[in-house]
Amino acid sequence: MKRILIILCILPLCCLAQRTPRHAGTDPTLQLQKFNQFYRYLNGAYVDTINNERLIEDAIKKILSELDPHSAYVSAEDMVPVEESFQGSFSGIGVEFNVLNDTLLVVNTVAGGPSEKVGVLPNDRIVAVDGESVIGIKQARVPKVLRGPKGSVVEIEVLRRGETTPISFRITRDDIPINTVDAAYKIDDKTGYIKVNRFAATTMKEVEEAFGKMGEIDALILDLRGNGGGFLDQAVKLGNFFLPEGATIVSTEGRLVPPERFSARADGAYRKGKVVVLIDESSASASEIVAGAIQDWDRGVVIGRRSFGKGLVQRQFPLIDGSAVRITVARYHTPTGRVIQRPFEKGNQQAYYEAFAKRFENGTDSLKAVDSLRYTTLRSGRPVYGGGGIYPDIYVPLDTTGYSQYWSKLVRRGVISEFVIQYLDKHRAELQRAYPTFEKFQSSFTVTPEMLQQLVALGEKRDVSPDPAGLKTSEQAIALQIKALIAQKMWNMTEYFRIINSENDPELERALDVLRNWDKTPETDGIGDI
Repeated sequence: MKRILIILCILPLCCLAQRTPRHAGTDPTLQLQKFNQFYRYLNGAYVDTINNERLIEDAIKKILSELDPHSAYVSAEDMVPVEESFQGSFSGIGVEFNVLNDTLLVVNTVAGGPSEKVGVLPNDRIVAVDGESVIGIKQARVPKVLRGPKGSVVEIEVLRRGETTPISFRITRDDIPINTVDAAYKIDDKTGYIKVNRFAATTMKEVEEAFGKMGEIDALILDLRGNGGGFLDQAVKLGNFFLPEGATIVSTEGRLVPPERFSARADGAYRKGKVVVLIDESSASASEIVAGAIQDWDRGVVIGRRSFGKGLVQRQFPLIDGSAVRITVARYHTPTGRVIQRPFEKGNQQAYYEAFAKRFENGTDSLKAVDSLRYTTLRSGRPVYGGGGIYPDIYVPLDTTGYSQYWSKLVRRGVISEFVIQYLDKHRAELQRAYPTFEKFQSSFTVTPEMLQQLVALGEKRDVSPDPAGLKTSEQAIALQIKALIAQKMWNMTEYFRIINSENDPELERALDVLRNWDKTPETDGIGDI
């Protein structure tokens, strides 16, 4: 007992003896030594067992939360899907799946993928993987079971309609592409449409391939709505696609990184021709770089709503356990010098995201252009505005006429997606006979009142109470979404957007109107080829 008391008496004296001068508070090395001291004392003296992993993770998160809204910690577990989504592929068997009534259902196979090659079909039910039953498997666990290193072999057993016994398949896993171009097609003989969902390692390659397949066009609509950004180099390459050699696309500056200017390395493949860029409040980062460059150089018209305003450059640093931190190191500027990042208060992330959520509380965007932040474009001298985000040349209000809480609940509960999977499970064969081509499906297929009532019944089973008024308000939008999802699962994502874009898309309709009246629209004055 006396020995313990002596140690406890000595410990404070040791701490006092190692005290550093007050003026050392700004020295990062001494502050790190201070933290290491604290950490050793904590582990050497605290009364109970300590979960060091959780303490350190919480400390990192807390430190980053006191900085800007976009510096972040990513756990080792979360890093796996993040890296896959931005590298543009993962290794697996190549199926789109869903867990329906405790059964792993193949919704579709990837064209040319490993499963399609060996004969796996949509509607097959996977009941075993490498001899282990997967009946009752949870949705989140499926990727861990089906994915694996490229070249590895997995054996699956499936139940198929019309077959009395399970069918076995031996599948060699391969790289499965994760596309960033959701859709690419010609709206009419001379107008192309490309939708990019994010900027990953393969984005520019995908855009170039999609553009090449379109043939001759004289107008292009680039849809960046909902695109939250991604790799800077891909944004620079996409900006270069529309601009001449030497044109500045974006510049960066930060406290500890040298200023850098990113310019077009050669004349872009689509340097001549009409351009419309669609953006909305969820277009961020790399999307804002591309839209800002096209706008500042008077290369095209930006249509939609003011973008998110994420103009901070994060650099990802790996940590020893496979986790990572993304630390903001610089700011983006458009070619005219506008700051893309909208204002924020350090350490107050809640206010930052609440301000975003409240932008459309009254139906129109509460963020207005400020004359003191007015800039002029580089060729025609048109006014453009800073202050965060990209202001569109043509503003299109958020359309909420078909919105209802009932529709929102059906979406959040996954009811609409589940309904489509169930519907295709029962009717895919007859749909394929009735609609051998997408064009036939688009012109002839109709979501019937009976289908909507079946959707309502499924919603009730999933704790979404029937709401006749909400259904009436959103009936057209729900029917369009069902039809688009069926098209996606029978063909691919391009067909989904061909359905969605065909009805009640105010931004796209305005874009087509501008292109039809290009020489008569005031917003296109001074805009064109470079």
